[in-house]
Order: sequence, then C-alpha cells, then structure tokens
Amino acid sequence: MSEVVERVDEHDQVLGVVDRSEAIRREWLHRIATIVCRDADGRILVHRRPDDVHLFPGQLNWMFGGAVGVAESYEDAAARELEEELGVRARPRFVFKFLCAGAISPYWLGLHEVVITGSVRPDPSEIAWHDWLTESELVDLVRDQAFVPDAREAFERYRALS
Repeated sequence: MSEVVERVDEHDQVLGVVDRSEAIRREWLHRIATIVCRDADGRILVHRRPDDVHLFPGQLNWMFGGAVGVAESYEDAAARELEEELGVRARPRFVFKFLCAGAISPYWLGLHEVVITGSVRPDPSEIAWHDWLTESELVDLVRDQAFVPDAREAFERYRALS
C-alpha cells in the first residue's frame, strides 16, 4: 500500500502531495514526526527494529515515529504514531524540528516528547525489543554502529537543549 506525504521545500512549506517512496527515491523533502518517550524517572525508551523491516532493519533507535500525513500536523502525526507503535494515547509535546540530511533521503524531522506513566504495548511489526535506559546509558548506545544514523544527529541536538 502506498503512503502519500506532502512534499515540502527548505522552509517546510508545502509544494504538493507525492508518494513517500517517490519522495525518498527523488530525495524530495517531506516531514517525519518522532517521539522521545520518557518514564516518570526520566529514563528514555529505546528499541530495536525488527530484522525484516525495509528501513533500518535490526537497528537501535531512541525515537518512535513516522511520516506526517497529508494535511496532518507534526503533533497529530506524533500522537498517531505513538498509539500505532506503542499503544499509548497521549499528546506529545513539540520540542523542535530541523532539516535532516537523512541516511536514505532528506526530510524535516519534528521531535516531540512525552512522559509515559503506564505500560506500553509495542507493535511487533515495528519493535523487536525495547527497554528504558538512563540518558548516560543512551549516550554510550548512540555510538553503536547498529544505531539508526539519523537518530544520532537528533540525539545530539536534543542533548544540546538541556
């Protein structure tokens, strides 16, 4: 099934609607919403992607998320992705966005944050393993070769805000 997204420019202004695979293939800018999940103790939820997924198989990430749909805000996409991937209904808080060069293609990355106080129900088609890590544990993990490359840049930018 094809996924449609808004093609945007270097100022994050909409140029039109395109198939996401075409946007990636042609390296057209589009939007991605991500969520950093923290628990009440401040730990961050980290996960490993399944080995059989198309993008970043078997790699580690500290963010959850996906493409922003047509006429969808970053915040709405983040809330949708949070529910789809973790079974959590919440309204993540927008933190920042930046133009990410991307390992596969360039895109605008909108980073959000949410505190999860209940349990999570990870979608096994998206998440093979997960655990709560302290920020210092995550600092060490981000250096791992198996870490999603785009997530490294987002992590450095996020830490610079603290």
